[in-house]
Amino acid sequence: MVLNVPGLIAVIIFYILILIIGLWAARRTKGETNSENIMLAGRNIGAFVGVFTMTATWVGGGFINGTAETVYSYGLVNCQAPVGYALSLVMGGVFFARRMREQGYVTMLDPFTRTYGERMGGLIYIPALLGEVFWSGAILAALGSTLRVIVGLSHEVAIVVSACIAVFYTLFGGLYSVAYTDVVQLICIFIGLWLCIPFAMTNELVENISVNSSAVWIKEVDPVYVGVYMDSFLLLIFGGLPWQVYFQRVLSARTVGIAQSLSFAGGLGCIIMSVPSILIGAIAVNTDWNRTAFVTRDNFNASEISSRGSDILPLVLQYLTPEWVSFFGLGAVSAAVMSSADSSILSASCMFARNIYKMIFRQRASEKEIIWVMRIAIFGVGALATVMAITVKSIYTLWYLCSDLVYVVLFPQLLCVIYLRASNTYGSLVGYIIGMFFRIAGGEPSLGIGVLIKFPYYSVNNGQLFPFKTLCMLMSFTSIVFVSYLTDFLFKKNILHPRFDVFKCVINKRPSDAKLTKYSVKSEETFANPSFLPSKEEIRERR
Repeated sequence: MVLNVPGLIAVIIFYILILIIGLWAARRTKGETNSENIMLAGRNIGAFVGVFTMTATWVGGGFINGTAETVYSYGLVNCQAPVGYALSLVMGGVFFARRMREQGYVTMLDPFTRTYGERMGGLIYIPALLGEVFWSGAILAALGSTLRVIVGLSHEVAIVVSACIAVFYTLFGGLYSVAYTDVVQLICIFIGLWLCIPFAMTNELVENISVNSSAVWIKEVDPVYVGVYMDSFLLLIFGGLPWQVYFQRVLSARTVGIAQSLSFAGGLGCIIMSVPSILIGAIAVNTDWNRTAFVTRDNFNASEISSRGSDILPLVLQYLTPEWVSFFGLGAVSAAVMSSADSSILSASCMFARNIYKMIFRQRASEKEIIWVMRIAIFGVGALATVMAITVKSIYTLWYLCSDLVYVVLFPQLLCVIYLRASNTYGSLVGYIIGMFFRIAGGEPSLGIGVLIKFPYYSVNNGQLFPFKTLCMLMSFTSIVFVSYLTDFLFKKNILHPRFDVFKCVINKRPSDAKLTKYSVKSEETFANPSFLPSKEEIRERR
């Protein structure tokens, strides 16, 4: 494909703009020696910036490309992500935002580390890390696809350059840079996509999308897959909660009230930002592709469109809008990718620096050391996501499987650690193993994982039709509850000798499990256990 020079120039201008804004925001962290302030922007994110960064985190390249693809391939009714993610943010605001923000945690893993111990926290970090890395890889791959279609730029070059820019400003500015670039990126997404809609919709090759819409692009759920449909919907809602990218915004909010408000506003933002992608999917269904330049100029076969669902958004921008308009759409896709990629890279790096490096390997690490470990981790996670985006063809499938693990394994863990007082390491470990085992035993054909357990209504042709992922999640949850209460009862009634409390979480409690100590910070009261406490000098500095 011939390189589109004007398109390439438009992309370069956009990238320079984002880089400048990211570096400008990074000035606020100049000379900063407190790792918590870099990770959470000093807990000083207000409502305006907060709403933009919360929404932009979810509305990424996978979100807008995937929404258009699903509407085109399966119909609007089967496009669950916009509503599912919106409800996930609302549920987070109702049940988790206040409790997490009031406790003054720094990462999502802090309550796990405090309650279950550092090593169990490290085990829980594994699916959390995989989810963030695969998510970043998936959206970088989506950008590579878009630039290949519109600009003619190499898939690999597009991914590497985009990842480098996102890593660069995140490296120096932390959450400040990510949050402020999110404001510009979300505006670009909104304007860029909406600018394309009227041109694509009024193209002479596109029929009126309102004609026979129910049968053409809205469609309905196949009764055979009702169980799968409900399973996927619940996965999006509750599996969308235990992500560091979400809690990083909650914990960085200036007040508890703002933390909750961001969740509700972000949910509304997901719905609003999905509308142009939905319309693009509907437009693609109603297009006579045989008469477009896709066939007449570029000599492709119109039948290929059905197999290129993941490219449907850039294809609509390329062949149904004027060239200059498609460049704005391209900027929108690039913005969407960066707004999610930088968030995921930062989130995984913060958890590693604080909950793995500091809590497990270097409890006495200085603040400066943690900051440098976080920066090295940002580079490492960014490089890993980039390699996966380039080399792994089933990146979307890998991300989907990680979303399964987040739902099945992490959600019940989060629910118990926040709401179940008797929850302990024994219950957490058993629930982790059971959830992981039964989910993998359910099989994943796209990854070549065979079916070990055939749940009810299993079909050789259609696979698992029972909502088995939700069943696995409930099995994990009940295991945590049952084993936690059982071990608590056995140890406290002296049925089991204290020496058998090998995890030191019931009788022989670790010093770090002692009662939380309150200390004052600049924004509001924060709670932390002794292993998290700052030095006396840091307390005086925060005051």
